[in-house]
Amino acid sequence: MSSETSSALPTAVIPVPTGFEEIEVVTIIDILRRGEVGITVAGLDNITVTGSHHITLQTDVLLDQVLDSPFDLVVLAGGPGTKTLQTDNRVRSLLQRQAEGQRWIGAICAAPIVLAQAGLLEGKNVAAHPTVHDHLGGALIRSAPVVVDGKIVTGSGPGAAMDFALQLVSLLRGTAIAQSLAQSMLVPF
Repeated sequence: MSSETSSALPTAVIPVPTGFEEIEVVTIIDILRRGEVGITVAGLDNITVTGSHHITLQTDVLLDQVLDSPFDLVVLAGGPGTKTLQTDNRVRSLLQRQAEGQRWIGAICAAPIVLAQAGLLEGKNVAAHPTVHDHLGGALIRSAPVVVDGKIVTGSGPGAAMDFALQLVSLLRGTAIAQSLAQSMLVPF
């Protein structure tokens, strides 16, 4: 539930860079919205952002517009755009504030590397795309589609996007809501 009140719906932000992995971003947005999580899609530098497979997405806001807003979840998707997330000090600051506030952080595919660079994965169990395993510092790599360790949720790649997003709904809104969503979409959960 939301950190503010038990009756308020939880909120999330997904910073979206150019070169984002479309399956991950769209799946996360779709499932969280179906689960009644107030997700804000934030472009890093432009409202219109093009993914790694040339699909263009219109974001809700620019990241600068929501940097000081509290969210129950900050979630990062992978793809070639992860390199941009890695070098963006705003994203690093957002993640560190989220961790300090003991609020949820999610990252899928290559995006856990951003968490590692922010100093958030030392000793944590994580799932990530095999291409970034050697760049996760002191993280403990697990061969699972989705791993939850404390307030960090990680996913292995595009094929795990549905499970990853459903796990986020489960953590923010409850297992019954996530199971109901999965059942309505004919997805095992």
